[in-house]
Amino acid sequence: MLTISQLATYAGVTVRAVRHYHAKGLLTEPPRDHSGYRRYDARDVVRLIRIRTLAEAGVPLSRVQTMLDADPEAFSASVAEIDQRLRDEVRERQEHRRRIARLAAGDSLALPPEVAEFVTRMRELGFPERVIEIERDSWILIAAQMPDAIPALMDIKRAQIELPDLRRLYLDFDFDGFLEVDLDEASMSALVDRVVAFVEAASASAHGLADPETVPVVGDDLVRLLDEAFIATFPGASRMLQLLEERGWVGWTDMRWVGPPEERRADA
Repeated sequence: MLTISQLATYAGVTVRAVRHYHAKGLLTEPPRDHSGYRRYDARDVVRLIRIRTLAEAGVPLSRVQTMLDADPEAFSASVAEIDQRLRDEVRERQEHRRRIARLAAGDSLALPPEVAEFVTRMRELGFPERVIEIERDSWILIAAQMPDAIPALMDIKRAQIELPDLRRLYLDFDFDGFLEVDLDEASMSALVDRVVAFVEAASASAHGLADPETVPVVGDDLVRLLDEAFIATFPGASRMLQLLEERGWVGWTDMRWVGPPEERRADA
């Protein structure tokens, strides 16, 4: 007959584990002998080894009792089920590792791989960090709402920044002025002129890079959210949008040409 310490040693577990299995009802707790000690026999050793083997294989303790009492067919079915669960957990952990690896780069937080690569390319080309931050945050919002559209949208963006003339507009753009609170009227007008030049160039390049019918459409609610983010970032945004409308452009995220106000009034 064995003491609890000897039982644990034979089975390759700790005394604490034996007591835990007693508490779970997996291992019968024998009565105490005249000296006050519990004594175990070979059957207890065999059962404890089987419990340990199942537990180490990843079988939840809640399932161990059922599997110990199962016939061969039921045991095999349980093993197959547990194996599938473990496979799913492995895939999930691998995905977590991939995400953690992306987070190590900082800019990858909440970004799809295509956008993270685009942000990296912007930095390689020398884009101002503030521009990169605005671009990154906008794409976080877009990716959260329409993740399936990201590959097609990024195909256009990647191609655009590789066009020298369009890239030059990006790089030369006065983003410091873009964020000034008290921009004088002349400076604001000049800034708007650059915005129009940029939008026209970007629009022309987009038509040459993709079939308009295949380009994903950003929904109105998301457009409004992105516009609100722009207005919150840029103190002079409201005045800029007014000047843009005077030049015939409305909106920001989905900027559209509608013609100068006097032409629209004439048409009406």
